[in-house]
Amino acid sequence: MDQFTLNLLVVGATFALYIGIAIWARAGTTAEFYAAGQGVHPVLNGMATGADWMSAASFISMAGIIALAPAGGYEQSAYLMGWTGGYVLLALLLAPYLRKFGKFTVPEFIGDRFYSKGARLVAVVCLIVISVTYVIGQMRGVGVTFSRFLEVTTDTGLYIGAAIVFAYAVLGGMKGITYTQVAQYVVLIIAYTIPAIFISLQLTGSFLPQLGLIGSYTPDGVDSGVAMLAKLDQVVTELGFKAYTSESANMLNMVLFTMSLMIGTAGLPHVIIRFFTVPKVADARSSAGWALVFIALLYTVAPAVGSMARLNLTTTMWPASATGSAFDGPAITRADIDSNPELSWIRTWEKTGLLAMSDLNGDGQIQYFAEPAATAAANRELAAAKTALAGAAAGSDLTALEAAVADATAKRDAALATDTIGGQTLAERGWVGNEVTRIDNDMMVLANPEIAALPGWVVALVAAGALAAALSTAAGLLLAISSAISHDLIKGMINPGITEKGELLAARIAMGFAIVVATYLGLNPPGFAAQVVALAFGLAAATIFPVLMMGIFSKRINKEGAIAGMLVGLVFTSVYIFIYKGWFFVPGTNMLPDTAANYVFGISPLSIGTVGAIVNFVTAYVVSSVTAAPPQAVQDLVESIRVPRGAGKAQAH
Repeated sequence: MDQFTLNLLVVGATFALYIGIAIWARAGTTAEFYAAGQGVHPVLNGMATGADWMSAASFISMAGIIALAPAGGYEQSAYLMGWTGGYVLLALLLAPYLRKFGKFTVPEFIGDRFYSKGARLVAVVCLIVISVTYVIGQMRGVGVTFSRFLEVTTDTGLYIGAAIVFAYAVLGGMKGITYTQVAQYVVLIIAYTIPAIFISLQLTGSFLPQLGLIGSYTPDGVDSGVAMLAKLDQVVTELGFKAYTSESANMLNMVLFTMSLMIGTAGLPHVIIRFFTVPKVADARSSAGWALVFIALLYTVAPAVGSMARLNLTTTMWPASATGSAFDGPAITRADIDSNPELSWIRTWEKTGLLAMSDLNGDGQIQYFAEPAATAAANRELAAAKTALAGAAAGSDLTALEAAVADATAKRDAALATDTIGGQTLAERGWVGNEVTRIDNDMMVLANPEIAALPGWVVALVAAGALAAALSTAAGLLLAISSAISHDLIKGMINPGITEKGELLAARIAMGFAIVVATYLGLNPPGFAAQVVALAFGLAAATIFPVLMMGIFSKRINKEGAIAGMLVGLVFTSVYIFIYKGWFFVPGTNMLPDTAANYVFGISPLSIGTVGAIVNFVTAYVVSSVTAAPPQAVQDLVESIRVPRGAGKAQAH
């Protein structure tokens, strides 16, 4: 059976399962649509939370980020620490108290706790902005996976994915989404771990990838006497890359980035609403613990997947490096790539545009290495000069443009004569630049089984797992948007007298509209996936998390302080990101170059959410201290939420 048919069968079977579950678990009331009737078992809710959280970013991108980051794999471990640490915060500080409050949505808690429709409206705006920005990445993940494995265009893949989400999310609401996410968790965790086990056995002889990561490198079953990570460091540093295990050059920024991910995770609305679905307060804490266990099954494997993928990729490009030095033999040749069936994955991924190679020096080989700084700068200048010359109007005077190309070429040649790799200058080696011109982070996990020459069914399983990860998180985000519109905006502010049937219809219409918007954004992506994810986490960290913490643990914070804190946190974080990434991410509108040298105290836009949260806390406390205290009834509400009656039935206020 060919690979395409196998992919189609496995992915089709999982889609049929999801739709079947949605029909079985369709929502009949608003309680079932928003919170699955608050009757989900903690273990199942933990699995659903794991699927909700482990998005396309976790399944597709995270290991790729760890594998390919120029700063090395250690610094990117912030993603692992931040995203798992956020669940500890959720379990200890938020989930049980929010569940005890007994309502359906985060804005509803904020509106009641701060006795203000204005606070609820600000929370709705923050929630929608966070969810919409985050859902773009999920739709992109669907498109990337479909375009590679089902051999359709990215646009067609998005339409198929949107139709599947529409079928089970609009019909089932939280109830349908929850049980579908349980199935999606099973699919994605099997799809992630099976290839990792195969590859760990190939490279280290260890069945468990977690142990393989710290074990010995054993190519072809022969113990080399070298640790796997030491071998990876040796191979990448030979080629001019930073050591994979090297520490961060800016520990302050790494700490702030980790904290931003942690409190951003704890403030993401689609994650928080999962804890409204369990029967009791104690179950909220229990399901958070189970979620951490289920998430850890993937997150402890991710470092192994990233490091082993990087080693496999590098030894593929430099075959001699598998058992010795990269320079003990030649680089891979273009002829090999075009003719060797084991390298067909390169040709396949080149068609997607996520992988690109070019024989720049015409020697027939593809040299993969890290260009030294001077050569990299000279190559960029030369490329810009050639682009300007090629784009010149017909009949125009080309003298200045040709002179610019000649000057840039001379600078490039001078850099090649002085920059060295492996003890020889690039000019002596006959190299002019890195010939692997693009490796997208998103392809590493998806291509991993093919790079390691694993069986076709494993490749098909990875396709199904990637789609499960993207669709499960997209559904959770879309439900958060739908709930905010129908329950908080329409019922809470515009039409409080709406019937349950009318509200359920409004929720389904809002869900359908959210899917249409998400599909449009997926079809016309702003081109800044990393930036919008940074914005989503930064805003969640700077707006939702602080107001929930203060709402639960401080009786003195009033509505004026909460609203001021959210608005200041929102504006501060957004502006800092826009200064470096461009206003609303429009190319060319950034006020400062997006480089470490220009960051305030070295704090990157990815890390600013932590500072935004501090600004939120300070603003809320200052404003609350100079304005009237909350009414006694609200202070009593805060006290009742915090009273440790965890095993009792949840109280509605």
